[in-house]
Amino acid sequence: APIPDGINDPGEAGNRKMHEINKKLDKAILKPASHAYGVVTKGPISRGVENFANNLSLPGMVLNDLLQFKLGAALQNTARFAMNSTFGLGGLIDVATQNKLTVRPTDFGETLYVWGFPEGRFVELPVFGANTERSAVGLAVDFVINPTNLLSKAQRNIGTTAKILKKAGDRDKYTGLVDSVLYGSEDSYAQSRLL
Repeated sequence: APIPDGINDPGEAGNRKMHEINKKLDKAILKPASHAYGVVTKGPISRGVENFANNLSLPGMVLNDLLQFKLGAALQNTARFAMNSTFGLGGLIDVATQNKLTVRPTDFGETLYVWGFPEGRFVELPVFGANTERSAVGLAVDFVINPTNLLSKAQRNIGTTAKILKKAGDRDKYTGLVDSVLYGSEDSYAQSRLL
């Protein structure tokens, strides 16, 4: 798909309102909660949760690799999932990276790009923040087609909790960068849209 040369944001007024709601949500809940999580789980615990959540994302990436006809990436992500799931205690330890088997990240938004779908308009999603229409559709489809949805309800709940905790850890880890965009820039909406 062609790469756009300008900003496609016809819904800017509504997007700005959602951006302000997201900022208030971040300031009141997400930032303090993620900081508390970071303080309590600093070190091996947060690393283990992050590794586990990352490992659970791999089956969905493999499916997207196949949809993009990237067989090498599919094999690499499959090998990574198998290695971390068996030798890494279900993914708590990232033995694949220790053995130079890196992740080949992808998602359905990238699959849509490979298939030729245009980026679409800019959209500010509740909680998820800045996106394009293509990446927003990708988020929704990734949630639905992820093979881990076939697990039992209890296993899915553990996986969902791990992914939420990983996001909290990410918010804490990158707090300087996020705060500089959201609270340190003159126009945080324009800055996040640009990024």
